[in-house]
Amino acid sequence: MKILIIEDEKTLTDSIVDYLYEEGHICEAVYTYIDAIDKIESFDYDCIVVDINLPDGSGLDIIKHIKKSSKPVGIIIISARNSLENRIEGLEIGADNYLTKPFHLAELNAHLKSINRRINFSGNDHIIINEIKLIPSDHAVFVNDKELKLTRKEFELLVFFISNKNKVITKSSLAEHLWGDYMDTADSFDFIYTHIKNLRNKLLKEGCTDYIKTVYGLGYKFDLTQY
Repeated sequence: MKILIIEDEKTLTDSIVDYLYEEGHICEAVYTYIDAIDKIESFDYDCIVVDINLPDGSGLDIIKHIKKSSKPVGIIIISARNSLENRIEGLEIGADNYLTKPFHLAELNAHLKSINRRINFSGNDHIIINEIKLIPSDHAVFVNDKELKLTRKEFELLVFFISNKNKVITKSSLAEHLWGDYMDTADSFDFIYTHIKNLRNKLLKEGCTDYIKTVYGLGYKFDLTQY
């Protein structure tokens, strides 16, 4: 999953980012209301983790802003406020979950996995597309019932393709989703081609249909229309 953390406590933010990275997520972090709005308007995320109290605004207003955009994104509130009224308000304006500080990072990750299943996999813990079986929670992929060994980026790439099946995805969209802020240091998108080539070769080696199609001049498509 690609996750945006909006939290002004840098120590906590660093802990969350480090933990979620080890769990296989792609994380970006901001510490202010203004930077959060800029990120949300510029990029797409699978889930946003937001604190209510920010130095220059309210996390609740951020949630309202997200809901107005109608983007399919999960929202988890993390807050020191633990009253019933705060929880109800947060959930009523559109948050999926409300975690009171301090919380266990494993609990946050469990909520993220639940949101991922709901948004990208219709609530299922796995998805089957013809000969491919994908289990996001285990970072596992099977082709014709044989487990496929993928790198973290290859796995995220496959999940992104499947989540956007039959849609043309530009190279810039792929790069931004998989590398986020680090794309600012890239000279070209050649590394995208390398990861796609490696993923495709691993799928084909196990007898998988070649679903990954190049759309010349635009990008790529995980094309299921002919199968």
